[in-house]
Amino acid sequence: MSDVGAGARPERILELSERLNAVAGEKIGEIASVNRAAKMLVVNAQVVAARSGEAGRSFMVVAEEFKRISGQIDDVAGALEQQVRGDLTELSAIGGAILGQLRGQRLADLALNAIEIIDRNLYERTCDVRWWATDSAVVDCVAEPDAAKAEHASQRLKVILDAYTVYLDLWICDRSGAVVANGRPDRYSVQGRSVRDMSWFRDSMATKSGDDFAVADVIRLEELNGAPVATYATAIRKGGLANGAVIGVLGIHFDWQSQAQTVVDGVRLTPEERARTRVLLLDQKHRVLAASDGAGVLSETVKLDVGAGAMGSYSNGDRTVGYARTPGYETYEGLGWYGCLVQDAAAI
Repeated sequence: MSDVGAGARPERILELSERLNAVAGEKIGEIASVNRAAKMLVVNAQVVAARSGEAGRSFMVVAEEFKRISGQIDDVAGALEQQVRGDLTELSAIGGAILGQLRGQRLADLALNAIEIIDRNLYERTCDVRWWATDSAVVDCVAEPDAAKAEHASQRLKVILDAYTVYLDLWICDRSGAVVANGRPDRYSVQGRSVRDMSWFRDSMATKSGDDFAVADVIRLEELNGAPVATYATAIRKGGLANGAVIGVLGIHFDWQSQAQTVVDGVRLTPEERARTRVLLLDQKHRVLAASDGAGVLSETVKLDVGAGAMGSYSNGDRTVGYARTPGYETYEGLGWYGCLVQDAAAI
């Protein structure tokens, strides 16, 4: 008995229908071949019967009967071929449609899983920045600024960075937008630089309370040696209170490249699937934020068809595309980003 579980793959439907089609064609061809041989025998029998005269009359009757039966065999074989071919063609079409739907749904599910991992990760960043903005060393650094307080704040940020390795750097900025302290001054010389024109600084200064935060698009930040970062920020408030007056901004720079690459590389695909599948994270404008092949990051825009809604799949020639838009996590609504898998058809 065959092991059904071991071969229970959606592709098996097409494999079986193609095999049945081939076998049916072969066997119908064999029937036709045998029938042609029988017809030759009938012709020979008729010739012999005609030459035998009266003695061959009964033999002629048998030959005519064989001829009639042979004709019936032709009719049956023709009808069989027409019916079987039609049914197998329909079976292949149905199997292909089912296979396409299953493959697309699987890709969409994997895309959803990838973007959910990012959502959970970035939700934690929103918690981090709002928590660290209330740290006394951070608050004192901009409340009553001096060199000693800035140095103490930098040391405090370094302790945080040593524990939270997902960040490249943490910046404390005063109300004017000048960076007054950072966690890795030995690596990034940013103190004294102005960030007043950066969206995350402006948006943080405009927040209503300590419960609010700002986020910027993923960009390569020159001050961090051109590394891609996702920056989250919030206002530093007087006394560290949620309703205190805004006295500065804390910006935290998430190490986007290494963390996002881990996500796209970690999508569960077989080695065969991985060789023909591109895993992507896209922003709300479908710009590539991360790619399993490392290509097009922050420069390529994918023509993603999201007509099916927040989650779906579709065929694009020999490719199947599955996608899912960020569902958000906890109190984090997400940024309208997408997980996306683009898979080429398997070689036959």
